Amino acid sequence: MPVNLKAKLIDKKELIPGIFKFSVEAKEIVEKSKPGHFIEIRVNDQTEPFLRRPISIHNLDKESGKLEFIFQVKGKGTKILSTKNVGDLIDIIGPLGNGTFKYESYNNLAIIGGGIGVFPLYELAKNAINDGKNVNTYLGFRNKDLVVLEDEFKNVSTNLVLTTDDGSYSQKGFAIDFLRHDIEAGKVDSIYACGPLPMLRAVQKLAIEKNIPCQISLEENMGCGLGVCLGCAVKTASSPKDAPQYVHVCKAGPVFKAADVDI
Repeated sequence: MPVNLKAKLIDKKELIPGIFKFSVEAKEIVEKSKPGHFIEIRVNDQTEPFLRRPISIHNLDKESGKLEFIFQVKGKGTKILSTKNVGDLIDIIGPLGNGTFKYESYNNLAIIGGGIGVFPLYELAKNAINDGKNVNTYLGFRNKDLVVLEDEFKNVSTNLVLTTDDGSYSQKGFAIDFLRHDIEAGKVDSIYACGPLPMLRAVQKLAIEKNIPCQISLEENMGCGLGVCLGCAVKTASSPKDAPQYVHVCKAGPVFKAADVDI
């Protein structure tokens, strides 16, 4: 069951303009969390904004009980959240979600992320490398100014490929092209992805084409995170066209087998 607590903000960093990393004391949540889980945050005590903000978990420290999350300022709620100061208490519910990353049956993992979708993949890579897996990580960004967490992912990857669309930093091109090359070279036995929907569709198509198990983390507007508001429905791949069936990302996910959802 998720826990609702007031977590003390113990560290705050602006990684690049508009993207913040918060570290909070949240031992009760950390103890129950797995790679792929997310949290819901109430940004203030006012009636506006009314809904909590869903944010993925970036890093868990099981010993200290520290939880880290990263978010981009995109609207009123995240703007308010970004003004919190060290020492403030933040109202958090978590961990949320029933679908989490499962990698135990595989040895040569491909972890691919794009843009702000790279944030929840760090905890997955960290756990997998600590469990002795080969972790091939592919991170894609639009340009040099948007690159984040390069050093962090280097420390938890057997091999890291970092790309920019315009070639302004590291490899030019799209991360999925380098993933395809390594799949065809026999270096990958499973795929784990989070990022923009076009990227996830391309990864899903590649995984089906190459017959490789693939798990994707979907980012939807999850107002409650508990399956009550019904705002995060996604169609199942197996449902008939004339009678579509849906599952809710916040409860069934946010991580799904790629072949199970129609994105």
